[in-house]
Amino acid sequence: MAPSGNIRTIIKRDGQVVPYDRSRITNAIFRAAASTGGFGFDEAERLAQLVEQRTCESYASQVPTVEDLQDIVESVLMANGHVKTARAYIIYRQKRTEIREAKRGAVEATDNIPYKLIYEVLRWNMEHGCESLSGLNRIIAEGGFGELVEACEARYANECRAAARRILERGGEVRLVIVAGPSSSGKTTTTIKLGEHLAAQGLKLKAINVDHYFFDLELHPRDEFGDYDYETPQALDIGLINRHLELLLAGESVRTPHYDFHTGKRTLEVHEMRLAKDEILLMDCLHGLHSDMTRSVPGTSKFRLYIETLGQLRNERGDFMRWADHRLMRRMIRDSWSRNHGIMETLTHWHYVRKSELQYIIPFIGNVDFVVNSAMPYEFPLLKQKLYRYFPEAVERYRVDFKRQDAYLRAQRIMQFLAPLQDGVDEACIPGNSLFREFIGGSAYSY
Repeated sequence: MAPSGNIRTIIKRDGQVVPYDRSRITNAIFRAAASTGGFGFDEAERLAQLVEQRTCESYASQVPTVEDLQDIVESVLMANGHVKTARAYIIYRQKRTEIREAKRGAVEATDNIPYKLIYEVLRWNMEHGCESLSGLNRIIAEGGFGELVEACEARYANECRAAARRILERGGEVRLVIVAGPSSSGKTTTTIKLGEHLAAQGLKLKAINVDHYFFDLELHPRDEFGDYDYETPQALDIGLINRHLELLLAGESVRTPHYDFHTGKRTLEVHEMRLAKDEILLMDCLHGLHSDMTRSVPGTSKFRLYIETLGQLRNERGDFMRWADHRLMRRMIRDSWSRNHGIMETLTHWHYVRKSELQYIIPFIGNVDFVVNSAMPYEFPLLKQKLYRYFPEAVERYRVDFKRQDAYLRAQRIMQFLAPLQDGVDEACIPGNSLFREFIGGSAYSY
C-alpha cells in the first residue's frame, strides 16, 4: 500500500531504512484482535489509519522506528476502548522482544555495526551542525566551538548515566562490570564515570587494572620487523586474571601485579586488593569481552558495556571519517606522552591493533548490554593541530615501502580528510573531566 501523510520510510530494528507499509500495521492489529475474539478487519484498518495519522503528527520531521509505531499502536488501541486487544498486542510484542534479545543480545548489530545507534549519532550531529567538515568550519568561524564542546560532553555524560541506570535496574545481581572496546575508544574514562554515577547511589566500586597483567615485554610475540604485540589477549596473563577474579568475587584478598610500560617489565604481588560484598568489580579492558578473560565468572554476574567512536563526520565528497582512523589519532597523541612511544611508531604498529580488534573485540558488539558512543566531533580541529604535520612525512616515508603500506594508506587517507578543516581552536574550553583529556593530557582524573 502506498504511504500517505508524511510517513515515507521507517527504521527497522537492524537500522535499515525501508518503505512504510500501512498494511503491516493493519495485519498486526487484526491478529491481536482475532486472538481475543474481538473486532474484524474493517476496524483494524480504521485503527491503522489512526496510528498513521498520530505518527505523522508526532514525527513530522523525523523518521519513526518500528518501536515508535508499536508504541502508538498500543496507545490507539487503549484510547479506542480495545483493552483486551491492546493487552494481547503488548504480550505478543514482549515475547518477540525476549526472543530477539535471547538470540542476539541486548544490542542489535548487523555485520558488527549497530546501525540504529549510528543513525542516532548522525541525527544528533545534524541537529548540532557538526555532521560535516564544512559544518565544523562554520561553527569555528562563528565562535561556537565552546558551545559544541559543551553539547558533546553533555551527550556523552548522559550515555554514561544511562548505562549506570541499567546496572542498577539489575539490583545486586551484577558483581562484575566489563567496559570493553577497541583501542583508544575511551574505556578508562568511561569506567571512571560509571563509578561516579554508581557511587551516587551508594555503591562502592573497585577497578582492577588489567594492564598490570601483561607479561614481560620480552615474552610478547614479534613480527618480521621485530615489533612487540601488545594487542593480542595472549600478551596478558589470562590464567592469573581468572584466579584473581574468582578470589575477589568470593571476598578473598589478592595482590595484583604491576607493569611498567617504560621498562616492559612486571612485578608480581604488588597491589593489595579485596572486594567487599557491597562492592562491584569494574574491569576496563581492551579484551574484556574475550570469553577466556572472565571464564571464572558466571554470565549472570556480568554487565558488559561496549564503547566505540561511532562518529558520523563526512567530507565534501561524502566520505566518512573512519572510526579506526579517529582512534589511531587519539592513540598517537596519548602514546607519545604516556607510553614513551613515538608518533611514527604508533602509526606503523596500528595494523596489529586492527588485526586484534577485528578478531577479539569488534565481533562481540552484538552480545553486550549497552553501547556508549565516545566520539566527540569537536576533537578533529584539535587532532589536526597536534598531528597534521606528521602525515606528509609518513606518506613520503612509507610510499615505496611495501611492508608499511598500511601505515602509508592510513596516513594518506587521514591527511586528505583533515586538509580542508580549520584549526587554531583553543583547547582550554575542554573540561578536566572530559574523555578527550584521556588522550591529550590535562585530565582531572588519574589514569
